[in-house]
Amino acid sequence: QVQLVESGGGLVQAGGSLRLSCAASGRTFSSYVMGWFRQAPGKAREFVARIAWSGVSKYYADSVKGRFTISRDNAKNTVYLQMNSLKPEDTAIYYCAASRSGGSRWTMYEYWGQGTQVTVSS
Repeated sequence: QVQLVESGGGLVQAGGSLRLSCAASGRTFSSYVMGWFRQAPGKAREFVARIAWSGVSKYYADSVKGRFTISRDNAKNTVYLQMNSLKPEDTAIYYCAASRSGGSRWTMYEYWGQGTQVTVSS
């Protein structure tokens, strides 16, 4: 069982930065692939980034590549999403998720946080 709690969302102007954190409970955190997803009003949940248990393999959606960076600290049971050069279209609720198998489909993730709102003003 893994419980996830996101933090770090907020309101920022276009071009600004935010750093999201996701704190996980459970002693097996390091064995999970961790992902970030987002969902804007009226839109489907979409993949943002994921990171393997080792922290070496990272994958990003094309829409955020070069602007967002995912990282993890297994000693702290925490995964991060550094978001730079934010755009209004990045506005969404951001969710942290954990998966035994990984991938970019949200259905592959067994555990989810409650989400944190990110709003980017133009």
